[in-house]
Amino acid sequence: MSTQIKAFFNYNSSKFRLTIFWVCFFLYYYLTSDITYYEAGYIQMFESVFIIIFAKFILATITLNILVPNFLEKDKPVHFVLWLVLVLFLVYVLYFLARSSYYETKYFDYYPLIKQELFQIPFVNRIFDISAFLSKSLKFITPAAILLKYRFYKKQQNLLKLKEQKTTAELTVLKQQLNPHFLFNTLNNLYALTIKKSDQAPLIIEKLSNMLDYMLYRCDERFVSINKEVELIENYLVLEKLRYGNRVHINFENKLKENVSIAPLIMLTFIENAFKHGVAQELNQATINISLINTKENVVFVVENTKPNNIVEKEDKQSIGLTNVKKQLELLYPEKYELSIVNKAKKYQTILKLALK
Repeated sequence: MSTQIKAFFNYNSSKFRLTIFWVCFFLYYYLTSDITYYEAGYIQMFESVFIIIFAKFILATITLNILVPNFLEKDKPVHFVLWLVLVLFLVYVLYFLARSSYYETKYFDYYPLIKQELFQIPFVNRIFDISAFLSKSLKFITPAAILLKYRFYKKQQNLLKLKEQKTTAELTVLKQQLNPHFLFNTLNNLYALTIKKSDQAPLIIEKLSNMLDYMLYRCDERFVSINKEVELIENYLVLEKLRYGNRVHINFENKLKENVSIAPLIMLTFIENAFKHGVAQELNQATINISLINTKENVVFVVENTKPNNIVEKEDKQSIGLTNVKKQLELLYPEKYELSIVNKAKKYQTILKLALK
């Protein structure tokens, strides 16, 4: 469906909803009116209700189509209020003009004497009656206020929807940035094992296949089972252990007490970082300690890796993976996470605390 067609249907749908609103508003007034106040019967009641609803309609139309776009949406609240008061007064004058020139003249004989005397008060005196103006203004402004609130609600819903779509798009891009070096090295190791016809080759294919399947197809949701993330980490550690062999000692303590939900691929990035900075440049044996535990309120994830000797540190430079994971945390856990990355004398320590969803 083209954009023009969608706009056409949206426009007509809005007009239809607005028409239904005014029909319902009129019926509410008409059906809740007391016929005993109308000596001429239902025709008189219909015309009385019609005049006041029409006044409300004029005010709401001017307010929503002119005053709101030109003043309220342009951050001019004072101008909006001043013009609203002026329009209210003009609608009030038109209302009394219709009442006095048509309605009260037509049904004059049906009114009691006290009302007939009231109608004979000069028109100018009647319209400048402040108490009557305030009383009628409250009635006139009611549907405009309802429609304005509804418009504000729809606008907020649209903004939330756009924000949601933007967030989803950003997360999709961030999650799909698979570390190419890891994939390249794993395929190289797999190739070497295949040449040697090693019995480990099928295991590596299985682990890599499971990882790719999960990362590309199984973690589309914002939050997934933490057990699936643990399985991903275990598969990753098997592949990295094969890659580095005795050059790395890995200790993974899984102390989870229950299967909670967590944002996907967050923890893996910190483990990748540990291998990149703690193992890749280490000539001797490196150590990586990983622990995962959950409480009633949080999931606590800790990664420690030893620092290689004689490595010159580059300050104020973060990996793309770490930058991306921080963006994901801000999008998925706004003000509900704590991240601490500590550069100690002989090791790096990362502590991530996530509030449970």
